[in-house]
Amino acid sequence: MLNQETKRKIDSARDILVGKVPDPKAQVEQITTALIYKFMDDMDKTSQELGGKARFFTNGYEKYAWTKLMDAKLGGHEKLDLYMEALAKLSLNPHIPQLFRDIFKDAFLPYRNPETLSLFLKEINGFTYEHSEDLGDSFEYLLSVLGSQGDAGQFRTPRHIIDFIVDVVNPKKDDTICDPACGTAGFLISAYKHILKQHDGKNDPENKEKPLTPDERKKLMDHFTGYDISPDMVRLSRVNLYLHGFPNPTIYEYDTLSSEEKWDESFDVMLANPPFMTPKGGIKPHKRFSVQANRSEVLFVDYILEHLRPNGRAGIIVPEGIIFQSGNAYKQLRKLLVEENYLWAVVSLPAGVFQPYSGVKTSILFLDRELAKKSDSVVFMKVNNDGLDLGAQRREIKENDLPTALMLLNSYKKNITSNNLPQTNDLETLTKNTISIFVPKSKIRELGDYYLTGERYKEINELKNQKWPMVELGDICIVLDSKRRPVTKADRKSGKYPYYGATGILDYVDGFLFDEKLVLVGEDGAKWGKGEKTAFIAEGKYWVNNHAHVMRPIRDRLIDEYLVPVLNSMDLTPYITGVTVPKLNQERLRSIKIPLPPIEVQKKIVEEVESYQKIIDAAKQIVNSWKPEIEINTAWELKKISEVAEINPSKPKFKEWDLDKDVFFLPMSVLDTNSPNPKKMEKRKLKEVINGYTCFKNDDVLLAKITPCFENGKSGIVKLDGVGFGSTEFIVIRADRSKVEPLWLWYFIFSDSFKINGIPKMSGSAGQKRLPVTYVENYEIPVPNLETQKAIIATLKLNYDYIKNTKENIIPQLEQKIQAVLEEI
Repeated sequence: MLNQETKRKIDSARDILVGKVPDPKAQVEQITTALIYKFMDDMDKTSQELGGKARFFTNGYEKYAWTKLMDAKLGGHEKLDLYMEALAKLSLNPHIPQLFRDIFKDAFLPYRNPETLSLFLKEINGFTYEHSEDLGDSFEYLLSVLGSQGDAGQFRTPRHIIDFIVDVVNPKKDDTICDPACGTAGFLISAYKHILKQHDGKNDPENKEKPLTPDERKKLMDHFTGYDISPDMVRLSRVNLYLHGFPNPTIYEYDTLSSEEKWDESFDVMLANPPFMTPKGGIKPHKRFSVQANRSEVLFVDYILEHLRPNGRAGIIVPEGIIFQSGNAYKQLRKLLVEENYLWAVVSLPAGVFQPYSGVKTSILFLDRELAKKSDSVVFMKVNNDGLDLGAQRREIKENDLPTALMLLNSYKKNITSNNLPQTNDLETLTKNTISIFVPKSKIRELGDYYLTGERYKEINELKNQKWPMVELGDICIVLDSKRRPVTKADRKSGKYPYYGATGILDYVDGFLFDEKLVLVGEDGAKWGKGEKTAFIAEGKYWVNNHAHVMRPIRDRLIDEYLVPVLNSMDLTPYITGVTVPKLNQERLRSIKIPLPPIEVQKKIVEEVESYQKIIDAAKQIVNSWKPEIEINTAWELKKISEVAEINPSKPKFKEWDLDKDVFFLPMSVLDTNSPNPKKMEKRKLKEVINGYTCFKNDDVLLAKITPCFENGKSGIVKLDGVGFGSTEFIVIRADRSKVEPLWLWYFIFSDSFKINGIPKMSGSAGQKRLPVTYVENYEIPVPNLETQKAIIATLKLNYDYIKNTKENIIPQLEQKIQAVLEEI
């Protein structure tokens, strides 16, 4: 299992490389090469310690052994030369596996800096392995830094989602398992670990688990197959499997959708997160697919259906197009899934699961041919939280629906298998847990489009308890999309009329298309989650491009000011189509149903909502416009920052026995852009950060010097006991407390004038520009006496506390009141 120390070492190795190797994929390749290099030497040493012989570095290759490379007698340039020579020669070494020879065949060092290489190799040298699976876990974590393979529509599947799918599908030791778009082999490794766990003797009160024999383990490894069209992914997945104990990984470079070479193979279990993007012009598949299509997501699901054995099982991540696109191929595929007894469950995932690489909305299809034949229903589940927030950083949170979903799905499977679950004949059969619903196949069939979203069927059931009738927008609004017209930025002539897009005013132009109050709703380029403000009112004379729908409510039935908050309070994501460009098309817009009370009731609701909204708008204006302001007295003496503070003070000396102690660590990401208070800091061992990082102590002011962090205003004051370490891209400013307060210093480096004057001083290549230390040293600030500084700071802090309370407490409370009013409808 990956421990924190190993995880931190990989982070440290990446931090050492980032200045010379900024591309994450290239970092992965450099660390992969070095880890495998060291791993081979470790195995040689273990063999020799046990009385055997070296296997890899032998017969003329001894001088390239990692141990020789790390000899303290080697100077920096000698080490650089030896490492570069080794990378060139190891691909010719007949004593290492072909898999590793292939890796070293393409290996090279993209920089020539001896100091960077020495730091990097020293970090890699710190890895220790009890057996190869430890290296495998390290490699798994390393692969997690890979981002979007956007050109192919591929996104790395989060580990917890992979494990959830594998736990539901529940592969067994005798199953043959395939991932037809395997990427880095995450699904295959998770399935392998899942099977090993079934035979570890733990959580086995009836003593039914039997450990796998060596022969069974060997046979098990022959049951895993992966395909990928990318040679890079094939190489990474082979290494990943090898480092998890697979001596000969069966991963093939193969075009799953266009080649027929492996078409006749079939499997007991298939697991996949296939690429969603279809190249321009579409896929050109062969004719053996049941569904004739040229969209990759349709063809991959069809491929899996075609290659499952008679009692086969599968878990597939799919985009929303599969769930409710109206095209013939999509509908045909959904019908096949339901009518031919493949599909037994659909789990809807939150839209941010693939952050920061993509906000695409996805679902999981669970197939089981045996289970689906026994049940007359399909289970629909909606996972609102997966244990991580939906922001770009995906930080851990308490809310997590996945364990509940797994428990319910497993319970459902068990009951169906034992014929204990009543067969559902209507939509009244709901689980007690609100995230799931059973829908009879007859109801799915009856509606004709075979949509695979639980919301569609749940809505029908909820109508019986609805306070007001539910009416489609198409029946109470006139859609005026035909009158809108886009104008490219180059062709726009500046004027006084607002130019609207999906999210509001984009520009002002010299003409207008509309001269009335209308409701606009984002078509593409918007957000459609609950509370996302995708609907808004436009008034007067204005222009609308083709990224916002334009609607005129039939006003004797519907008020504009009622429609907008109702739409914004709804989760509209089930209506979104498209993968690379999510879209609320006009057909879907018209089909959205809203509660429609009488006009007088609508007016009262609007009055109550607007009373809260006015207070919210005023509070937001205060929060957004607030900046700490100090009225400068011209009598105050101007001093250079270097006269009142030490810039980048030297690192203190540490005793050897201190190296295992924990110290604070502050990544760039936790510095704020509008507050002196960094977010929560991490802890690391001193020995991991003592080299290659910036050192600071309590009350030091940190300033980000690299673009775009400097321009964005990343800065702060650290509060800690002892010392801390952080990014090398920090400038540390240590106040002379006899002359200046740290918060006084921070105020002036936070100021707009400091940034505006500093930006022209930055130098370096695009994306790597840095602020020179001399700019900070020579920047002049007013310095009154300490008593004056403290008095002004105390006033600023009172104002800041008020703003913080308004932002974090008052505004959310008022927004909840609006939501409560709308939920009462």
